[in-house]
Amino acid sequence: MGEAPAFFAHDLKEGFLNGFSLKSKGCETATVIGNKTYLVDGSCDELLLSFQVQVFDHSKGTRNNPVVLGTIPNSCKGHSAIALNEDRILFIKGGSPLEDSFWFLEVDTPYVQEQRKSLGCEVVAWSKGVRGTVAKPIVVSGPSGVGKGTLISMLMKEFPSLFGFSVSHTTRAPRNMEKDGLHYHFTERSLMEKDIKEGKFLEFASVHGNLYGTSVEAVEVVADAGKRCILDIDVQGARSVRASSLDAIFIFICPPSMAELEKRLRARGTETEEQILKRLRNAEAEIKEGESSGIFDHFLYNDNLEECYKSLKKLLGIDESVNTCTKSIPEDLDLPPIVHSVSRIDNKIIITYRTSDLDNETRKMIVLDLSSLKGGAPGRTRGLEAYAIDSVTNGSAMINQPS
Repeated sequence: MGEAPAFFAHDLKEGFLNGFSLKSKGCETATVIGNKTYLVDGSCDELLLSFQVQVFDHSKGTRNNPVVLGTIPNSCKGHSAIALNEDRILFIKGGSPLEDSFWFLEVDTPYVQEQRKSLGCEVVAWSKGVRGTVAKPIVVSGPSGVGKGTLISMLMKEFPSLFGFSVSHTTRAPRNMEKDGLHYHFTERSLMEKDIKEGKFLEFASVHGNLYGTSVEAVEVVADAGKRCILDIDVQGARSVRASSLDAIFIFICPPSMAELEKRLRARGTETEEQILKRLRNAEAEIKEGESSGIFDHFLYNDNLEECYKSLKKLLGIDESVNTCTKSIPEDLDLPPIVHSVSRIDNKIIITYRTSDLDNETRKMIVLDLSSLKGGAPGRTRGLEAYAIDSVTNGSAMINQPS
């Protein structure tokens, strides 16, 4: 495929062929997918702080403002757009740092379809493109007293740069020395209920009249830091996460026996007899559900803490020889304010621009590889790879290599 065919927003009345078409004019683009045209204004006008979206439905001859979900990109000095398949549009922001240059507008992904059905109106969703990938998050469940908290603490202590906890949300008031964003994200019930409805939470529960939950954004923040997110949640929470779009590893920690679990709970000396019996009843139900639900990928039996910890590390592909400084930082690349052309070859997007000095003008390219994309709204779209090619002629062989 060569450079994308194009049209201006004021040409809408003339109609378009079914398929993918776009044309950009400064800070405005119009992209056709199926029988709809997506008009996006990313103007650098001081009065417009972020991208604005309108949808023109050719079959109905109507234009409307859709419900826009996700984090909306800030305005820029110019942008390009190119349709990817039939469910999303890639936007490339000119004059922006590379980490803020690539955004996806989802128009018919499963998440958008679900929200459209729920809200009963036109919906689109933004997702920020992020270079590189991160290891799958880890969901750890198990009954109280089984030792899962101790195992997680051992991981965090030995590999502090590899693992991180997501910070949960709650609608209850802070207690004592609790700090917002550190112990919990404290929020209003109405706001949390709205975010739950918009699919922004992986799991949630009502406890004593207050909502608690793990948001997609809380997990993404850990990944943004280059760490692998650990979620310590109960079986019901794990069931909700399994039903979500999060691609995670699910681990259930089992006691060697109910008798041993009872022994450990009593050894704590922190609960009354009634509380111990209640925990044992809950534990029996959790173990039964965990083993029969099909939620969990792996089961570890904590009959010996050190051996169980070794098994956990082996399961996660780490051991004592792991170098904790595993995050690689790619070479920084910056997009110029004006991108001269954007084209697509298979799963690669070729961004061409020119630079000049006193003596000559040089044509350069940035190649964006989309072959390993993962995730999407309401979180990030990860797996992008970008690299610069100084010589267009020398770079042609690299572009045409299979992904």
